[in-house]
Amino acid sequence: MRMREFFPACRNSQSVDHCVSVVNARRIVNYCKMTERVEQCYCIKFCQKLGDTQVETIRKIQQAFGDDAMNITGIKEWYNCFKDGSTSVDSEPHHGRSSTSQNDNVINQVRPLVTQDRRITVRELADEVGVSIQSVHTILTADLGLRRVSAKFVPKLLTMEQKQLRLKIAQDMLDCVESDSNFLNTVINGDESWVYGYDPETKVQSSQWKHPSSPRPKKARQVRSNVKVLLTVFLDSREVVHHEYTAQGQTITKEYYKGVLCRLRNAVRHKRPDLWTAKTWKLHQDNAPAHYSHLIQGYLAKHNIPLIRQAS
Repeated sequence: MRMREFFPACRNSQSVDHCVSVVNARRIVNYCKMTERVEQCYCIKFCQKLGDTQVETIRKIQQAFGDDAMNITGIKEWYNCFKDGSTSVDSEPHHGRSSTSQNDNVINQVRPLVTQDRRITVRELADEVGVSIQSVHTILTADLGLRRVSAKFVPKLLTMEQKQLRLKIAQDMLDCVESDSNFLNTVINGDESWVYGYDPETKVQSSQWKHPSSPRPKKARQVRSNVKVLLTVFLDSREVVHHEYTAQGQTITKEYYKGVLCRLRNAVRHKRPDLWTAKTWKLHQDNAPAHYSHLIQGYLAKHNIPLIRQAS
């Protein structure tokens, strides 16, 4: 009865006997592997005592044990262990290190080191604490739940003052939304993006008739051309209100942007008559120099267009 409780998957006595046989077989295999490892350790110790080098010892172990031979790193560790004066084949391959390196004491030593320096390497931790690299890696991943990741690229790193300004602006926006549920529907956001020209002709469209002896026509893949214009888009919560492209070689100046805003007002009057009549629409734009010039500020004030700040 106890045997069946130990093996819940076994339904009858024959299944129990089979499970017991499997367990015994696994124990035998593990014992054989352990015995074979000890034998290889004795061979490594014998070669080291004879004065063989690491390379010669590795070659002899691989020749004697074939596919069951230790890996090269293990052979080198045992060789150095015996070279440093160790005599027991049951000791840890890393001479002078504890056989139970993954314990609470070691974990408590690793945790503050990682907290103080997030860029510290596994090897540096192993040298500092005095345990193996594999033990440190297991502590970091399994016990502390950490993983090493690369730094994420961002457009720029903000100063504390910039962060506080963004926090204040975000809080002001939240306050506006809480006081007026229709606030976001009255905001028209403007932004620019460079647009490049491409050859839109596909491979099928470029096909042509040819004789069997004539060379096959060639066509390059789509390559970005030198044509580059600036696309300015203004959109709200519903759809795009206005967009336009700059002329080739056009410089974005305050005079040019004033003309863009004039065309935006006409688009709002035709596409958003409710906002135009109520005069409740607001403009949100980035902090480009042309956008915050005195000319633009005066134009917005003249036509009573509120401007929502954007942090730098």
